[in-house]
Amino acid sequence: MWRRVATECAVMARHSWRMILSRGAKTSSNNAAAAVDSILLRALKDHYLEVSKMNPPPKVSPPTPFAIIKGALDSHGPVLKRTYGKEEISIYVMRLANVIGGGDDDDDDDGINQLFLHVDISKPGQDESLHFLCGLYPDALGIHSVSMRQKLETSEFLVVSSKYNGPDFENLDERMRDALYSYIEERGINESLFPFLQAWLYVKEHRNLMHWFKSVGLYISEKEEPVKNA
Repeated sequence: MWRRVATECAVMARHSWRMILSRGAKTSSNNAAAAVDSILLRALKDHYLEVSKMNPPPKVSPPTPFAIIKGALDSHGPVLKRTYGKEEISIYVMRLANVIGGGDDDDDDDGINQLFLHVDISKPGQDESLHFLCGLYPDALGIHSVSMRQKLETSEFLVVSSKYNGPDFENLDERMRDALYSYIEERGINESLFPFLQAWLYVKEHRNLMHWFKSVGLYISEKEEPVKNA
């Protein structure tokens, strides 16, 4: 849905611009620019209103004992956290298609049925943390890789490490793979996270799209966004 709405806005503005250009000398450059701005603002407003009417998914709470990180919707940092003994576990989420470059997810666009997790497990007094990259689905979780990475602050976004990231997970023997699955499952990393993360990602993408339409419209119209009351 998000891709379709943004594409429609771009196509509408481009088509309108071509119509104005075809009039040639009948329209001055200043008038043409003003007309294009007006058409674009209209398209942005229409699509903003369309997106604003979309019904959010039912509210879902994360499974115990995970807690939502304050401000996660407005950042690129982790979404959930929990402690396990002395360990602190942070979970980052995004669409799997956005990571592996898949372009055929339009049919599932609203469902967001394939998620990609960064699971960061840190311990006090250690400079590095244990990092799992996982694919998460409604009924399963699959590990893509396991590596050691530099420990980050809670609000930071995980970046790809330039260090050796360990062997390909599929090249590990079955006993090692099973042990790693047991390790993260013991810490609550499994398909039970999917309902919350799916709903959370939908809300985040909805907010991002609403903000994009609004900020582009304010820029085109040269208006300052009103400051929200503290």
